[in-house]
Amino acid sequence: MNQEYEILQYLKQGNSLTPLEALNRFGCFRLGARCWDLKQKGYNIKSEIFSGKNGKHFARYKLIKDGELF
Repeated sequence: MNQEYEILQYLKQGNSLTPLEALNRFGCFRLGARCWDLKQKGYNIKSEIFSGKNGKHFARYKLIKDGELF
């Protein structure tokens, strides 16, 4: 299986995903790029930006299903 497929299956289960979680779960260093690829294939993936304890910002990605709000 490739990372894109594994990430999509994980998101389809209702999970959200941060870059650090993607690295730990799937060995994916470029979650943003994989989500962009999925968006190009028609999946409605949204990101929300958070600030960490150290003041750095990161994104959390989620697959939005029809009629669902982020």
